[in-house]
Amino acid sequence: MQLAFVLIEPKVPENVGAAARALCTMGFAELWLVNSDQHTRPEAGWLAHGSQHLLDNARIFPDLAAVRNSVDLLIGTSAKPRHSRTDWHPPGELRKVLVSKGEAVATAALVFGREDRGLSNDELALCDLLTGIPMKVSYPSLNLAQAVMLYAWEMSGLTDRPETVATDDTAAEVQDGARLGALRTRLETLLPQLDTPADGKLSQWLFERLPLLNGRDVGFVHTLCQNIERVLQRGRSD
Repeated sequence: MQLAFVLIEPKVPENVGAAARALCTMGFAELWLVNSDQHTRPEAGWLAHGSQHLLDNARIFPDLAAVRNSVDLLIGTSAKPRHSRTDWHPPGELRKVLVSKGEAVATAALVFGREDRGLSNDELALCDLLTGIPMKVSYPSLNLAQAVMLYAWEMSGLTDRPETVATDDTAAEVQDGARLGALRTRLETLLPQLDTPADGKLSQWLFERLPLLNGRDVGFVHTLCQNIERVLQRGRSD
């Protein structure tokens, strides 16, 4: 699994440099930024210390929707009281969730909001899962680079886990078409054919729980979708 760390519109170049240093220290190489050029400022380099290559190779996106289209799993960081969703995980639990995905997730992105106001409600709605750092007091909150460091430490080792040897039982899990992102797209196409509105409660329930599936379950749901598609195709042919 490739895990990218995404900074949404950071305002302080020193934070970007310190975040790059934290990622490099913990073995991560993917620093992505949304609508920002702060990584090019000299101040970012002052704090990068041995991780200038992460700043030089940072990937830039116009908005979070573009990031959404580039990954299988999008994870937003948020203080728990700000939302009513139940798919909120502290860092340690999030690591377990990611490990359970196996090869169903090729690329995941962990998104950090703006220093002054975090992620907007619309941006949180784009995320498959939410995570946050439990704190004893609500203020002062963690600095952006500090939060990146904590997650980088907790997630270290995810990107260098041994590859799983495919067997008959896991074949569906490791095929390119059996990714979680591909399953989401498949269901978005399939559900309307079943007279299930894309904005209905059933669809909402399904898409909220989809990111919680482990790797093998993703493969099973792909197989289920394939069987339903075959039945629909036969119905059109009759």
